[in-house]
Amino acid sequence: MTFLSPTNSTLTLPDLLVLETLLGDAESTTKGISLNRGLENCRPRASLTAFSSGEPRSAIEATIKRLKALNDPNDSDFDPTVVLGWDRGDFELHPFMDRWILQPYAKLAREIVRVETDVVIITHVLLYFTTSFPSAILLFQHFHWIHGLMHWAMQAYLVGTYTLMMHQHIHMGGLLKREFLWFDTLFPYIMDPLMGHTWNSYYYHHVKHHHVEGNGPDDLSSTIRYQRDELFDFLCYISRFLFLTWLELPLYFVRKGKFSFAFKTAAWEFGYYIFLYLFWRYICWKATIFVFILPLLQLRLGLMVGNWGQHAFVDEANPKSDFRSSVTVIDVASNRFCYNDGYHTSHHLNPLRHWREHPVSFLQQKDRYSAEDALVFQNIDYIMITNRLLQKDYKYLAECLVPIGNQVGMTVDELAIMLRKKTRRFSAMDIRSKF
Repeated sequence: MTFLSPTNSTLTLPDLLVLETLLGDAESTTKGISLNRGLENCRPRASLTAFSSGEPRSAIEATIKRLKALNDPNDSDFDPTVVLGWDRGDFELHPFMDRWILQPYAKLAREIVRVETDVVIITHVLLYFTTSFPSAILLFQHFHWIHGLMHWAMQAYLVGTYTLMMHQHIHMGGLLKREFLWFDTLFPYIMDPLMGHTWNSYYYHHVKHHHVEGNGPDDLSSTIRYQRDELFDFLCYISRFLFLTWLELPLYFVRKGKFSFAFKTAAWEFGYYIFLYLFWRYICWKATIFVFILPLLQLRLGLMVGNWGQHAFVDEANPKSDFRSSVTVIDVASNRFCYNDGYHTSHHLNPLRHWREHPVSFLQQKDRYSAEDALVFQNIDYIMITNRLLQKDYKYLAECLVPIGNQVGMTVDELAIMLRKKTRRFSAMDIRSKF
């Protein structure tokens, strides 16, 4: 029997409900042996007795209905995300603050964002334009080394959330209603460089390339040709992206006959490098390092560390399955602060799915996830999955696994062996026969 890590009590409500359902499912399968270690200390707003009634299907349907209500502006339980750090039920504002500040702000923001749950988008756009943007301007006007270091540290803190906000932007073709299209189109060209993104590269690499290839042999960020628990392979993977993506991505589009994408990708990438050179040469090279270059290197390193964790476990029998070549993680860093990025399998199944819909979709397809022996982790994010893999700490990873399907009832050692098999390098013969 597995022993799950204590559940973090700062999980979002949808995450708590999803985790409760999975653990209840496993518990009912193992004849009542408790797998809920840690859940008893979570916030009381989530019932921990989903399967105690003996009617698991009706309990799941009730949970799905509850999650849908949270996302439905026409439902009395509708709960837009205003800030990422906490949910509405986590605290009680002073009536004056709630009536005259929070509610008017949320109402106004809902008139601006494309999806009414996304009040937080306005919150964060305001945050970036009142912190990152003026700080960068001040650095170019009056550079100081301490300010430069503090600015870089601030961007390191903000970049994860910003990148996953832009992840939604590039998949949805924007975040705001059509009457605000001008700003929706313009602000990424201002903010992207401050966060380490070259212009439009995220869109072309992620949407037009990665989701087309799906971690397959032609995916430039594919993990299948690497031994995913070896440091040397990981360093080769990182180095290839850092030093060659500027060339490989345009060439990929050329090979695929997508010449327009090839030209645009190269033009935006080299145009950005010219932009950096001009700022370095004619404005302030020291500020350019802290405002643009360090965030660029940091982001590209972070993207590949995260992608390694997202696609480290690839099923040896059916590597083309989205259920078996990506993972789901239920943790605070990925889902509370990064727009449900932990539901990576759900995202690959439908890249256009809105981030608030991932927990609902997961529960609706729970039986399929179980039948496919998909991997679901709790209390660990993609970066720490990568870290543990490079330490070959499969026991820790197994302890973080939420057992579903055939995994239910397996011991930690058995789960560790299963996970190790899914990180093996695919040979050229494997790739020819399985893709």
